[in-house]
Amino acid sequence: MKIREAGEADDKPLEMQFADAASARHGDAESRPPYLLAVDRTVEAVVAIALVGEVAAVFANAIARSVLGTSLLWTEEVAAFALSILAFVGGVAAYRRGHHSFVGLLLDRIAPHRRQFSLAAADAVVVALSSITFVLAVQSVRASWHRETPILEWPSGIIALPLAVAMPLLAFYAGEKLLRAGRPALFAIPAIAVLFAVVISSGAGILSIDFAVTASVFLFLATTFLGLPIAFSLLFAACSFFWTTATVPMIALPQRMVDGTGNFILLSIPFFIFAGLLMERGGISVRLVDLAQNLVGHIRGGMRQVAVVSMYLMSGLSGSDSADVAAVGTVLRNVPEQGPKGEGAAVMAASAIMGASVPPSIAMLILGSVTHISIAALFVGGLIPAAVIMVCLMILNYVKARRNGDMPAPRVSARVLGRTLLASLVPLSVPVILFGGILSGIATPTEVSSFAVVYSILIAVFVYRALDWRGFVEVVVDSAVLTGMILFILAAASSFSWALTIGNLPQRLVALMASVGDSGAVFMVGSIALMIVLSSLLEGLPALNILAPMLVPLAARFGFGELHYGMVLLIAMGLGVFIPPAGVGFYVCCSVMRAEIGPASRAMLPYLAVLIVGLLLVAFVPWFTNVLPRSFDLVI
Repeated sequence: MKIREAGEADDKPLEMQFADAASARHGDAESRPPYLLAVDRTVEAVVAIALVGEVAAVFANAIARSVLGTSLLWTEEVAAFALSILAFVGGVAAYRRGHHSFVGLLLDRIAPHRRQFSLAAADAVVVALSSITFVLAVQSVRASWHRETPILEWPSGIIALPLAVAMPLLAFYAGEKLLRAGRPALFAIPAIAVLFAVVISSGAGILSIDFAVTASVFLFLATTFLGLPIAFSLLFAACSFFWTTATVPMIALPQRMVDGTGNFILLSIPFFIFAGLLMERGGISVRLVDLAQNLVGHIRGGMRQVAVVSMYLMSGLSGSDSADVAAVGTVLRNVPEQGPKGEGAAVMAASAIMGASVPPSIAMLILGSVTHISIAALFVGGLIPAAVIMVCLMILNYVKARRNGDMPAPRVSARVLGRTLLASLVPLSVPVILFGGILSGIATPTEVSSFAVVYSILIAVFVYRALDWRGFVEVVVDSAVLTGMILFILAAASSFSWALTIGNLPQRLVALMASVGDSGAVFMVGSIALMIVLSSLLEGLPALNILAPMLVPLAARFGFGELHYGMVLLIAMGLGVFIPPAGVGFYVCCSVMRAEIGPASRAMLPYLAVLIVGLLLVAFVPWFTNVLPRSFDLVI
C-alpha cells in the first residue's frame, strides 16, 4: 500500500486516504463521466445494502434466539450471500477507490516512465485475471446451480454468483484505467496478453508440483514488488499453479475463493469494521484520549504515555489498526512533539502493534477462521499479552523522558478524573457487551458483533449526535468497501494457501524444522521471524491467512499450545505491519502524524528493540496468554 508522504495527510478518515498513488490512477470523482459515476454509485449501493442486510439478519436471529427462544434458520443463508457480495463486489469497489494494498518500495526507486509502465502492466494483469476468473466462476455457478440450499431452497450456486458478477466489473474498471493511462498501456496490454497466452496454451501438467510451488512463490513476490496489488498477486500465483500442474481442475480456483470467505466467523469482520468507523466518527476517540491523559498524563513521558494507553483503549473498540491510528493520531498530532523529530509517529506505530492482540481484532477472527482456535479464547487471551506490550512501551517512554530531563505533569484531581471516566463509560461499555455476551453464552461472537454495531449506531447518532443521515450513509458505504478489500484479499490468499498445501509446503516446513533439531526455541524464533518478514511485505492479514494453517498444527510438536502460539503469531504480524521500511502501517502512522519517514524511522529503533523483548516475553511465558482463558474454562 502506498501512503501519502509527510505533510500531505488531511483530516479525512484514514480509510479514505489509503493510497494517493492508487487514487491518482483511478481519478477523482469530479472528473469522471456521468455514466462511470452511475456505475460507481450502483456498486457502492449494492455493497451498502448487503452490509445493512447482513447486520439486520444476524441481529434479528440473535434477538429471536435470546428473547424468543427460537432461531431464524434462514438468516445464515442470507448472511452468507450478503458476505459473498461484500467480498467480491465490495472488493471491486475497493479497487475502484484505490484501496487495494500494493508494495511501493521498488516502484519508488525506478524512473517515472518505468513506474508508469509497471502500473499499467499491473492493470493489464487485473484485466486478464478477472477475465479468467469470470469464466471459471460461471462454470462453478452452473455446476452447483441444480443443488438447493437446505432452508430457503435457493440454488447453491447463488453463493458464487457475486464472484461471477464482480469479475466483469473488475475488468471494466481496470480496462478503463488502462485507457486513461495513455501510452504505457499500449505496451502493457500486448505484453501481458502474450504472457497469459503462453501460460494458457502451454496446457496443464507441464511442471512438477515441487517446481510449480517454487515458481508460484517467485511469481507472487515478483508481481508484488512490481506494483500489482497484493490480492491479485496472490490470485495470479494460485492461477499459475493450477494451470501448470493439473493437480486439480481450474474450477477449484473460484471455489476456493468463495470458500475462503464462507466461514461463519468471518461474518464478524464487516460488523467490527462498521462499529469501529461509527465509533471513530462518532466522537469516541476524543473522549478516550481525554481519559488516557487524565489516567497516565502525569507519568514521565507525558503524551507518549497517553498515546500508548489510548491505542490500547481504542483497540478494544475497533477491529482495525488503521481505524485506531486514525482515531488517536488525529487527536494527538497537534500536540507539540516531545523528544526527537518523528517521535510521535514512532510511538503511534509501536503502540498500534498491540492492536492485533486486543479484542475485537480482525486478525483474531481470521486466525480463528483458518485454525481450530476458539474465538472466545483468543478474545480473552489477548488482553494480558497486549498489556505486556503496553507496559514495555511505557517503561521505555519513562526511561527516555527521565534521561532527557522531562518533568512529569501535575496529576489531575479525583473529581476531574471521575468526570472524565463518567464521560467515557458509554464507549467503554462496548467491550463489556462483547465479553459479557460471549462468555455468558448468550450469543456467538458474530451475533455479539451485530449488537456492537447497533449499539454504536445508537451512541454516534442519538447519544452524541455526531452523525447526520448523510454522514451515516457515508460510514455504511466506507465500511462495506473496506470490508470488501479485506475479504477479497482473504479470498485470494485462501486459494494461494490451498495451492501451497497441495504443493506439500507444510511437509517441507516440517522437514526444515526437523533439520535444525527438535528445539522449541528455534521453532518459535523462526516462526516469529518468518511472520514479521512476510507481514511487512503483505500487510499482515494475507501472511496470517497463508502461514497460520501451516504453522499452528506444528506448534504442538514443539510443546506449544495452539492458543499461546497463535497469540505470538498475531503480535509478530502486528510488528511486521508497523516495522520500517517495508511495513505499510508505519507509513500510515507517518501520514496521520504528518511526520517525515526518515526521522520517524530513526526514532522507531529503540521502540523496535523493546517490542521484540515484549514479544519474546509473551512467546516464552505462556502464562500471559493462558491465565485468563483458563479462568473462564476456555482452554485446557
